[in-house]
Amino acid sequence: MHFNGLGDKEVAESRAKYGSNQIPDSEPTTFWAEFKETFGDPMIRILLAIAALMIVMCLFGYADIYEPVGTIVAVLIVAFVSAKTGVASDTKYRQLKDSTKKEQCKVYRNGVITVIDVDDVVVGDKVLLQAGDKIPADGILVHGSLKVDNSALNGEAEECKKTAAEGEMRLTEEITGDTFVDKHSLFRGAVLFDGEGVMDVQKVGLSTMMGKMAEEMQDDEPDSPLKVKLAKLAGTISKFGYIGAVVIAVMYMGYFILSAGGFGAYAALGATEIVKDVIEAVSLAVVIIVCAVPEGLPLMISLVLMQNTSKMLDHNVLVRKAEGIETAGSLNILFSDKTGTITKGHLEVVEFFTADGITIPLSELSQHGKIKGLVDLAIGKNTQSMFDAEGRVIGGNATDQALMKFLGAQTFHQLEGSYTVSSAQGFNSANKFSQAYLDQLGRTFYKGAPERLLAVSSKYLSMSGEERAINPDVLNAKIDELAGRSMRVLAFGYSPSPLTENAINSDTVIIGFVGIRDDVRPEAREAIAAVQHAGIQVVMITGDRLETAVAIARDAGLLKTEDEVALTSAQLGELSDEEVKSIIPRIRVIARALPTDKSRMVRLCQEMNLVVGMTGDGVNDSPALKRADVGFAMGSGTEAAKEAGKIVILDDNFKSIKDAIWYGRTIYHNILKFCKFQLVINVAAVVVSAIAPFFGVEEPLKVTHLLFVNLVMDGLGAIMLGNEPARERYMSEKPRRRDESIVSRPMMTQIVIMGLWLTALSFVFLKVPFFDQFFASTEQKLTAYFVLFIWSALFNGFNVRDEGFAIFKGLGENTGFMKVFLTIMLVQAFIVNASLIPVSVFGWISSMFSCVPFGLAGWGVVAVLAMTMIPVDLVRKAITGSGK
Repeated sequence: MHFNGLGDKEVAESRAKYGSNQIPDSEPTTFWAEFKETFGDPMIRILLAIAALMIVMCLFGYADIYEPVGTIVAVLIVAFVSAKTGVASDTKYRQLKDSTKKEQCKVYRNGVITVIDVDDVVVGDKVLLQAGDKIPADGILVHGSLKVDNSALNGEAEECKKTAAEGEMRLTEEITGDTFVDKHSLFRGAVLFDGEGVMDVQKVGLSTMMGKMAEEMQDDEPDSPLKVKLAKLAGTISKFGYIGAVVIAVMYMGYFILSAGGFGAYAALGATEIVKDVIEAVSLAVVIIVCAVPEGLPLMISLVLMQNTSKMLDHNVLVRKAEGIETAGSLNILFSDKTGTITKGHLEVVEFFTADGITIPLSELSQHGKIKGLVDLAIGKNTQSMFDAEGRVIGGNATDQALMKFLGAQTFHQLEGSYTVSSAQGFNSANKFSQAYLDQLGRTFYKGAPERLLAVSSKYLSMSGEERAINPDVLNAKIDELAGRSMRVLAFGYSPSPLTENAINSDTVIIGFVGIRDDVRPEAREAIAAVQHAGIQVVMITGDRLETAVAIARDAGLLKTEDEVALTSAQLGELSDEEVKSIIPRIRVIARALPTDKSRMVRLCQEMNLVVGMTGDGVNDSPALKRADVGFAMGSGTEAAKEAGKIVILDDNFKSIKDAIWYGRTIYHNILKFCKFQLVINVAAVVVSAIAPFFGVEEPLKVTHLLFVNLVMDGLGAIMLGNEPARERYMSEKPRRRDESIVSRPMMTQIVIMGLWLTALSFVFLKVPFFDQFFASTEQKLTAYFVLFIWSALFNGFNVRDEGFAIFKGLGENTGFMKVFLTIMLVQAFIVNASLIPVSVFGWISSMFSCVPFGLAGWGVVAVLAMTMIPVDLVRKAITGSGK
C-alpha cells in the first residue's frame, strides 16, 4: 500500500498545532549555577555568618582582618572546587551524548519516502517501520505487521506482535502496562524485532509516553544522605559554639566583676573600662565560635568528591553528580531493572541437551562431532537470519538471531559455501516449525516446537551419535525443568525423506534441544552477592511476567528462601502504602511493573528513612532513577535514563555498581576520619581559648593561629585523609540510615578524650615551670605552643587512619599523607623562623603570626610532647576495646 503522507504546508500546520517531536534536554550545568548552589550548604552559611561578625569587629578595631578574609577565601575555594567538579561531570556526560549520532526515521512526505531526523516528526505523519528501526513517536499501526521489543518502555524482553488496525483508531489516553502489549499501539523508544509496517503518528514530543516520563523527572530531588548528615552536624556544632560562646562571655564578665570586688566596685571603674571588658569578652566569644566550626570540612568534602569523580572513570563509572558517589556507599536498598542490567538484554542459547535428558555443556558440544554437525545444518540452512559484512546478526526474529549467534559466523559462512537448500518452508504460527531440504545430503532438517517434532518422532541421536528409542517421560521431565527456569525450548531433527509441505516426516530423528532465554550476566551474580554481603537489599523490578522474573531472580541469587516475596504490579496495587511498607524488607521481585510502581517503591522506602538506589536503562526507569537517592543508568541505555541518573555505568557491568558502592563507603569513612582529625583540634582550641584567660594566659592561640589551624591544617588535612585506600571490610558493614548522625558514640569518645589530652598537654606546657628553661622569653614559649598544638594534631592524624592499632598500615597507598604531614611541619618551621631572613616581607610574615625563633632544645621538647598523642590513643583503644 502506498501513502502520500503530509505536504510541507500540512507539516508546518501540524507542528504549530501539536508541537515538535523534540524532548528537551535538561539545561547544561553552568559554573555560576553550581557556584551559587554551594552557598545553600548549612556549614558554608555558618562560615559566612562568622566572617560577617569578624568584619564588623574589624571595622571597630577589635579584631584583625586576617580571619574574615581567610574564611571568605576558604568559602570561595569550596564554591570553586564544587562548581568545577559539577561542570566537569556534566560536560563529560554531554560529550558522551553528543558522540551518539542523531536518530532518524523514514516517513511518507509529499508522496515519497523521506529520511528525516526523529525530532522533525509531526502528528499525522505516516512512518515506515522496518526490522531494527526504533519507533520515533506514539501512534497506531495502520499497515503491515510487526514484532516489537518494548523493553525500553516496560522492561519486557519478549516479542510483542502488532497488527494493522481497521478503520480509524485513536490511542487510549489511559496508558497501562497492558497498553504496551496490545495489538495496534506503538510507542516511542520501542524497537522492531521483525516485520514491516506503517504507523500513523498521533502523539509527539512531550505528549508521548517517553515525553511524559521526561516531564515527571523535573521534580525536585531529595537531599543526599551526606547533606542531611552534614546539616545535622552543622546544627549541633552551631549550638555548641553559640551556647559555649555566650556562657564563656558571661563567665569572663563574672571574672572581671569578682576581680574588682563585686558589682559596686566594678561599676565604680567607669563606663570606659566596662565597655573595654565587654568588648574583650565578646572578642573571646567570637574566637570560641571560630574554634568550634570546622571550616575545612566543606573544602575537604569538595576535594575528596572531585578526586574520586576522576578516579571512577577508570572503573567505567561516569559520575554526573559528585554527591552520587558518597550516596552510593550509603544505600540500604537497591532496585534493579532486569533486562540489560541483571540479564544481558537479548536472547541466547544457554543449554543444549539430547532426548535422553543429558545436558552437553556448550563448550563441549564440538567434541560430539555428529550431533554438532547436524545441529549446525538444522540452524544454518533453516533460518531467516544471517551475518552481515561486519559480523553482526541481521534479519529474522529474536529466536533466529539467538540461534545464529550460537552457530557463529565462521560456521555459517562455511555452510553457506558448502550446501544449497533445494526446497524450504519458513516458520509460521500454525505449523510451529520450519524445514529445509538439502540435495547433497538427501535430508530434510527441522527446527521448531518440541511438541510438534515429538508428535511424529520415535528415535533420537545419543551423545555417541547412535539412533535410539525416545523415552517420553525422561524427556518431558527435562523440558518441564527448563520451562520452570523460564527457558524457551526448541527441537531440531532430520529426516532421510524429501520435504513434505506443512508436515513433519514420520521417520524424523531428534538431533537435540536447546534452551533459550535472556540469561543472567555472570558478573551480575557476583556483584549481587557482594552487594547483599554489604547488607544492601536488592530488589528486581521488571515488566516481565512473574514466572520469568522469579526464575531469573533465583538464578541471579535474589530469591533464596520461602519467606522472600515475589509479587506482581496488580498485587502491589491492591496493598495500601502501610501494608507495602510492612513487607518491604522481604520483597525481592516485582513483576509486570509500571513506571508508577517503581516511583512508588522509591518514595515509600525514603519515607522509611532508607537510602534508595535504582538501576535501569529504559525510559520506564527514568522517573524512579530521578527520584532515587542515587540512580545508576546503564551506558547503553536510553538518553532519558542517563539524563535521570546521578551515575552512568559506561560498561553496563554490575561490577561497576559494586565498585561505586565500595568507593562511596570509602569516601564516607575518609570523611569520618577527617571529622575526627578536625574536631579534636576544634575541641582543644575551644577549651584552651575559653579557660586560658582564667589562668593568666590571655591569648595562647592568636587569631592568625586559628586561621592556620582552620584553613591550612584542615585544607591540607583533606588531602592527607581524603585519599585513604579502600578496605575490603567496608563491604561487610551494615548500611547507615539516612538520618544517622555522622558523629557516633565511639567517635565522640575518641574526639573528647584526645581533645582533652591535647588541652591537658597545652596547660602542662604553658604553666609548668620546668619547660621555661628551654625558652629565652614568653614570646618564644607561646610560639613553641603554636608549634606544639599543630604538631599534636598532625600526630593525631595517624590515630584516625585506623580504628584499631594498624595506624601506620597502607601509607604506601596514600603517599599524600606523609607529603602533607612533612609539608605542614616545614611551612610552620618557616613561619617561626621567617624573621631570620633579612627581607622585610618575611619579617611581616613572622609578626602576622606573632612568632619568634627559638632554639633546637625547644623544638625537641615540642616534638616529644606532640608524639604522646599516639600512645595515649592506643591506650584508649585498648581500654575501650575499639582496637580489636
